[in-house]
Amino acid sequence: MEKLKVIVTAVWSIILSALGILAIPVLLLVTCNLIDYFTGIAASKFRKQQIDSYKGIRGIAKKICMWLLVGVGVIVDRLLSYSAGVIGITLPFTFLVACVVAIWLICNEIISILENINDIGVTLPPFLQPIVKNLKSQVEQKTTIDNQEDK
Repeated sequence: MEKLKVIVTAVWSIILSALGILAIPVLLLVTCNLIDYFTGIAASKFRKQQIDSYKGIRGIAKKICMWLLVGVGVIVDRLLSYSAGVIGITLPFTFLVACVVAIWLICNEIISILENINDIGVTLPPFLQPIVKNLKSQVEQKTTIDNQEDK
C-alpha cells in the first residue's frame, strides 16, 4: 500500500509540474467534466430521456475533445513563445491561450451543470447562473480579435 501511495504521489507530482500554471484550470475542467457527465445522467431521468451507450460515448468524446482544445491552446502558446523568441521578444506569460480556453470551457461546463441540477428539481440561487454567464461573456469580450479585413 505504501508503494502505491509513493507511485501515485510521484505521478501526480510529474503531471502537475508539467502543467505548471495550467494545473488548476485543467483540474477544474476535469472536475467539471465529471460533475457534468454524472449530473447529465441523473437529469436525463427527470427529462424523461433514454440513457443509451451511444449518447454516453458521445458525451465522453466531447469531454476528451475539450481537453484537446486546451492542448491546441498550449500549441498556440508555444508557437507564440517561439515566434516571439526568434525576433528577440520575451513574453511575460506562459500558457495564456490555453488558460483562456480552459476558463471558457469551465464556464460552459458550469452552465451545463446548473441546467442539469435545475432539471433534477433543485432550486438554484438566482445569482449563480448570471455570474457564470457574465464570466463567460467577459472572457469572450476580452479575447475578441477584430478582423481588419472586415473593416
